[in-house]
Amino acid sequence: MKYSELITTNRQLAKRVNTPPYNIAILSNIVVHPIIDFVEYACRIMNINATAIVGDYDNIIQDSQKYCDYDATIIFWELCNLTERIHYKIELFNDEQINILLDKTKSEIDYVLSKLNKTSLVIFNKFTSFPFSRFSPNINKLEQFSKKLNQHLLEKAPPNVKIIDLEGIFASIGIYRSIDFRFYYSSKALYTIDFYKSYVDHIIPSILAINGKAKKVLVFDCDNTLWKGIIGEDGYQNIEMSERTKSGAIFAEIQGIALSLNKSGVLLGLCTKNNYQDIEEVIKHHPDMKLRMEQIAIIKCNWDDKVSNLLQIALELNVGLDSIVFIDDSAFEINLIKEHLPEVTVLQVPERLYYYPELLRENLGLFYNLSNTKEDLQRAEMYKQQEKRESLLKKYTNVEDYLTSLGLEITVYEDDQSIVSRLSQLTQKTNQFNLTTKRYSEVDIMNFISSSDSKVLAFNTNDKFGDSGITGLCIIRFDKIQRTALIDTFLMSCRIIGRNIEYAFLDFIIDILKKNKTSYLKANYIRTPKNEQVNNFYDSCSFSLIKSDSNIKEYNLWIKDYKPKRIEYITINYGK
Repeated sequence: MKYSELITTNRQLAKRVNTPPYNIAILSNIVVHPIIDFVEYACRIMNINATAIVGDYDNIIQDSQKYCDYDATIIFWELCNLTERIHYKIELFNDEQINILLDKTKSEIDYVLSKLNKTSLVIFNKFTSFPFSRFSPNINKLEQFSKKLNQHLLEKAPPNVKIIDLEGIFASIGIYRSIDFRFYYSSKALYTIDFYKSYVDHIIPSILAINGKAKKVLVFDCDNTLWKGIIGEDGYQNIEMSERTKSGAIFAEIQGIALSLNKSGVLLGLCTKNNYQDIEEVIKHHPDMKLRMEQIAIIKCNWDDKVSNLLQIALELNVGLDSIVFIDDSAFEINLIKEHLPEVTVLQVPERLYYYPELLRENLGLFYNLSNTKEDLQRAEMYKQQEKRESLLKKYTNVEDYLTSLGLEITVYEDDQSIVSRLSQLTQKTNQFNLTTKRYSEVDIMNFISSSDSKVLAFNTNDKFGDSGITGLCIIRFDKIQRTALIDTFLMSCRIIGRNIEYAFLDFIIDILKKNKTSYLKANYIRTPKNEQVNNFYDSCSFSLIKSDSNIKEYNLWIKDYKPKRIEYITINYGK
């Protein structure tokens, strides 16, 4: 897409995307205005209602305070413009002059980081001398200066700061496609349109992740996708995925990348037109197969159309179609999915196989998480446990008897800093049982925990089949003078829905509010395309509906009027 076309499309998207606003501030000591269109477009095509603004030229210090309440901040703090013409003048500086400038810049970095310490996401570019020092046969003063600043940045950056190495982008598209010295010398605009496009591609995974847009499931076809050959025609012995053969090495690498994603929490699935027994034999016994049953969360191996099978995968894994990436070698199958399931991201195995691993690596950002948790590492096992629960359910005619048989326990944790990563992740990933669908970073959660005006309650779920991990969260804001509270966030992981845990959790919360002498509680349900199932949750929990429109329902509750559910088959433990 040409830049002019992107601008036009971006403006059209601005009129169509109606999700909550997401404000991005771009702070810079050079001219970077073209980035606005690229970052807005990349967000809006993913249904994030982004509005970007560039701060005042060369005013990063003051702007860090001015825009500290924005959802995200991007910082272009260019070494070449720290002082006028430093890129060549520094070679004439003595040690004292360099140290004075170094200390001054470090102090300014510290100030900016302190002002942005409550911003959910800060994207900070590493300092680089490369555009000006790449021809130097030795490490010159500019490069030494850059390394010292980067060392300081890496040491001081808090968890909300994502540091970007621009030299990787230079290497990816080439320095001459990244830099345009004509505009640098005429107007301090260092970077090209190609650079901004590549740069935004590089940072967008972080923005998508914090907005709950990271993909959760990677589904493969099998023949000529996980191995070379067709199992039904070539046979078990003749398919290739061995590192010892030219073609097999490519598929071995694909499986290796898939395993790496699985270890970081991505669910793996198969969707293939084949005989199940043939596929099962390969998975269980083929010596070159890296993916085994324990890593594969779901298998749809039959002769049904793949549209139906992908719909079933989404249903059984309890994820949205937009959480799925599907890889197939067939152009027919790829186009069929694009036409009928446009929410699914599809990748086609390249005809030139040696491009296949690169294709998958190029798209790793789709699965990017800002942090990995214990629950990520155990996700495949948790889905295996869920299969056992569903199998047990079939033996019962009464759901209450089934739930009683599970031996359900929840352990509630209050303001626990050790699980902040998981709590942030829950807000970013949970869509179905989520009353307000607010997305919070680790910094946001820490701010709630450290504030005397809020309380963060979370719970771990356990039953006779295993530990489901931290699977629920409630954030409460208090007005202590008025003795009132607001439920800011109430959510549960989709994998524990249907066990009435939400009612036991709310009973526990109300008991805490009573002990805190809270008299009055407010709560909201904010409608999204994915949370319709909790539309009437507060109605069923003694709350009174006081206001409603197409997007939001507002409730209140006099604590004394609350009628607890007292779910007897759920044991509640109080953590810390």
